[in-house]
Amino acid sequence: MDDHQPMGNPDDASAAPHEAPRGGLVCTVIPAPIPAHELGHAVITPTGAFEAGSYQSFTLVYTCGKFGIDDSGSIRICFRFASDQTRPQFEDPKRANFTVIEASNKAVLQYHYDPKGNVRPWDRTLYIKVVNGFMREGDTITVRFGVTDGGSLGMRLQTFAEDSFEFHMLVDPIATYTYQPLPEHPKIQIVPAPPEKFIAVLPTLRRVGEQFPLKIKGEDRWGNPSDQCDSTFTLKSSAPIKGLPKTIRLKPGEFAAVVEGLSVDQPGDIRIELIDEDGELAAGTNPLRISEGADLVHYWGDLHGQSEETIGTGTADQYFAFARDRAFVDATGHQGNDFQITTPFWHDLDRLCDVYDAKDSFVAIPGYEWSGNTGLGGDRNIYFPEAGRQIRRSSHALLADRSDVDTDCNTAAGLFQALADGKEWDVVGYAHCGGRYADVKMAHDGRFEKSMEVHSSWGTFEWLARDAFEMGYRVGIVANSDGHKGRPGASYPGSSLFGAVGGLTCFLTSELSRAAILDCLRKRRHYATTGGHGGRMIIDAKVSMSMDATIHHDDPKLYPAKGNPGRQALIGDIVHLPAGDAELCVDIHAAAAIERVDIFNGLDNVETIRPFGQDELGARIRVIWEGAEYRGRFRQVIWDGEAHVSGNAIVGARAINFFNKDKTLDLIGDSGLKWKALTTGNIGGFDVWLADPYGGTLKIETPLVKCGVPLEEIGLEDEIFDRAGVLPRYLKIFRLPDENQHRSFSFRRKLALKDVGDNPIFIRLTQEDGTLAWTSPVYIYR
Repeated sequence: MDDHQPMGNPDDASAAPHEAPRGGLVCTVIPAPIPAHELGHAVITPTGAFEAGSYQSFTLVYTCGKFGIDDSGSIRICFRFASDQTRPQFEDPKRANFTVIEASNKAVLQYHYDPKGNVRPWDRTLYIKVVNGFMREGDTITVRFGVTDGGSLGMRLQTFAEDSFEFHMLVDPIATYTYQPLPEHPKIQIVPAPPEKFIAVLPTLRRVGEQFPLKIKGEDRWGNPSDQCDSTFTLKSSAPIKGLPKTIRLKPGEFAAVVEGLSVDQPGDIRIELIDEDGELAAGTNPLRISEGADLVHYWGDLHGQSEETIGTGTADQYFAFARDRAFVDATGHQGNDFQITTPFWHDLDRLCDVYDAKDSFVAIPGYEWSGNTGLGGDRNIYFPEAGRQIRRSSHALLADRSDVDTDCNTAAGLFQALADGKEWDVVGYAHCGGRYADVKMAHDGRFEKSMEVHSSWGTFEWLARDAFEMGYRVGIVANSDGHKGRPGASYPGSSLFGAVGGLTCFLTSELSRAAILDCLRKRRHYATTGGHGGRMIIDAKVSMSMDATIHHDDPKLYPAKGNPGRQALIGDIVHLPAGDAELCVDIHAAAAIERVDIFNGLDNVETIRPFGQDELGARIRVIWEGAEYRGRFRQVIWDGEAHVSGNAIVGARAINFFNKDKTLDLIGDSGLKWKALTTGNIGGFDVWLADPYGGTLKIETPLVKCGVPLEEIGLEDEIFDRAGVLPRYLKIFRLPDENQHRSFSFRRKLALKDVGDNPIFIRLTQEDGTLAWTSPVYIYR
């Protein structure tokens, strides 16, 4: 028998023999029967700071304590749920993270890796068991991560920065299956790499003469803001800006540079370009609209994410600071899983919200995630206007202190009832889809639950809004990150089960304050985007009526609600229009070229509008795939595949939404492409430019779709290949201009209104960079 026995496929939890306890059988840590100082200790070499996403090699040595490890005793080396480093593997010395494990006394060890092998948040687990022999005090188990002797690149570290990345050690020395944490765990620091791109951010709408900042940063290839920048940029504005310097510098050691006190004296749309020292365009800002006396101003927020005190990364303090200082959002909220929020942490979150909340500067909103099981209603977000409010948890699943268990609400319906019984009418909620999805058909209360979160790092979930429309609910549309990597407002998926960049919501309010943001949510006066730098566009959507209507902010179906007479409605308004016509008026200034705008009346896509016509189409073919397997956690759809053109040649190709840098789009000769890609309800794909716009045939092969289309048949309209399952999954092909210059787009459309029920009128914008945006509906009823 080999002294070092890996147990089955390290990526397949079902492959291990019966003697190795697996994820479903793990026990939570119980009060320590052994004093911590007698458990032994562990050290790791090398120590220090290492670049995120880099390949490294580490040696971890655990030295047994007073009791050694008995026959069938074991240790666990655990990593956080959010971590996306390469998994330890034991079979192939050429593959990443080849791992070697040995006992100093030659005891026989069995080991495997299980991504759900321990209690959250430390669920990614390397399990090591003594199966033949035993170990005494002073004996060691040595684990070599990322052994390169056989050609492996090493262990690829997680792709996001973390001040204290922990190799969390649990020990069962007496073979009782009772695991105790070591008093100290080996740690390293994971830091950003040098920048690969630069980001420049302006506000979206400000009034004439109102001061605003320009903020810039560099990001490494995985989206981490980098402090290794050393660049000076010339600033080039599309219109005069008071106070704008000629140059700006990002210095080593700094994560961002900010120019304060800018202003513009004339209305109009403005962009700023950053020109590097070689005269090349390094970055361009999102568009800024300067308005003459606008009542409502646009502010950006990500109100949904977690820190390390629950299942995220970094401290809660770092979470709020990142949103403000590195993501450049105007508002944030912390939404920890309720069953992990201790009472002291709840009080600390309240304190932090009050520390960071500053009127006209930055908004921090108290709240939590009600994390009920799907069968009990699924995930909801709860926001309060002030600190000191009662947290009503879905359970105390991971909390030792049960002194307040009587405040629990185990169902979503019970939560809403408790809020109503307490007359907490100032509470605002969302429904969302994370690991658990919200079942709004089972439970919803429009007095509290104001919006559906249709996008996050977990993917895109338009079906959640469709569920609400089917039930006749009047809700807004939001997007957030639901991030677990400590990067609210700029949450990239990295190399893990998160399939998308985290979303953003644009709030239309009169001022930047906690009260104003919550009032905006109650009125549904916001639009949602799939985030990233391309996610900060200007959308102005209104509905004009030919006859007097009654316009409500609160839903008159729920309770007596004041209405005001008018002939123009903004996004989120509820409109009673007994007679007369309605016209949708849209003005968009996008952060990238515009591919299309879809107009919806609830469940129905009534029209698709493009800013270009048939005569502008060129030799560029776009292939888009979209979909999710189902509503639950493991929703990824694999789109790995190839494309080939016959009787033609490829002159260029560009990937769309290939967020995971391990998944690439590659040319095969001059007529083929090969790629690895996945979606989690969101979209991905590629553009290909051809030598002959209309000659030959395009053939595509993926696990779901195999098709061939003559290029002369590909035009403005989509060629759709549908493989719908529980949720939509499809591939579509269409033609675009060679260079699309349309970033601005205005149009008006008469609306055909249904006489019975609601007409939820909203638009979905698709930019060429793969960014989507949705406006909250205007609800019109006869």
